Order: sequence, then structure tokens, then C-alpha cells
Amino acid sequence: MKIKLSHLVVTLLLSLIIQGCGFKLQGNYQLPNNLKQLKLQSSDQYGELTRLVSAKLRRYQVALIDDPALPILKLSSDSLTSSTLSLFSSGQVAEYELTYSVNYQLILPQQPPQQFSIQMRRDYLDDPQSAQAKSREMALIKTEMRAQAAEQIVRQLSRIKQAN
Repeated sequence: MKIKLSHLVVTLLLSLIIQGCGFKLQGNYQLPNNLKQLKLQSSDQYGELTRLVSAKLRRYQVALIDDPALPILKLSSDSLTSSTLSLFSSGQVAEYELTYSVNYQLILPQQPPQQFSIQMRRDYLDDPQSAQAKSREMALIKTEMRAQAAEQIVRQLSRIKQAN
């Protein structure tokens, strides 16, 4: 009986501490009420990043409405650049560092636009022996980086404080 009671007390204390520090499971974002309806604008309206951000927002019950009176999430630009990390003894590139950057802004009514930027990096090994597998791997890495960027955009939106 004594052991069960102490387990209960320890469990209760741990849950209170975790809840008190604001811990949330990753991927469980609560967007402010003023962002439950948005207008999504993009320089590439049919691009993969726009599609992924739109799907993420809908997943969190955000209505995407084409109304300029609503807050506007504007995806300004995204780019993928690469730089050489290492070379083979023959002088061919052995390893790249891929950098994916996204710039976007949130425009709330009667407030100045808030600028945001996301940047993520990945190493990519270049194998000259398998060109077809290399191109598939590169496409997969790009898709993965865009999906992570879409997740980060929603995460940053969940941290926006609601205007009074």
C-alpha cells in the first residue's frame, strides 16, 4: 500500500512539473484564434512548399480563405543551394552541404508585417558510380527539407502572441 501511494505521488508530481513547464508533444501545435483563418499567398502558388504548408495548416483546422481582410501568410521565396564539403582524390566532389532557405511573412491587420526565415542544412554524399540513385536521393532530400520547413512555419505561427 505504501509503495503504491508513493508511486502515485511521484507520478502526480512529475506530471505537474512537466505540465507546468509548458511541455507539449512535438507536432501538437495550438494556433492563436486570430490565425484560425488565413489567406495564403505564394510566389509559386502551385509549388511543393505551398502545397505542404497548406496541408499542414488544414491539419490544424486553419481555414484558408482568399480574403485580404484576414491575416496573410506570404511565402516570399525558397531556395536550395549547395557548397562543396570534400573532394575525391581525382578532384570530383565527394560531399556537398545543401542549404534550404525559406523567407516568409505574416501580415496581421493594422500591424506591420512580421518577417521570418528558416534555414536548414544537410550533408549529401555524391557517388559518381550511381547517377540514377543519386538523382532520386536528391529529390527525396528536397522533399524532406520542404516538409520540415512547412512544419517549422506552423510551429513558428503557433508561437505568435494574439493581439489584444
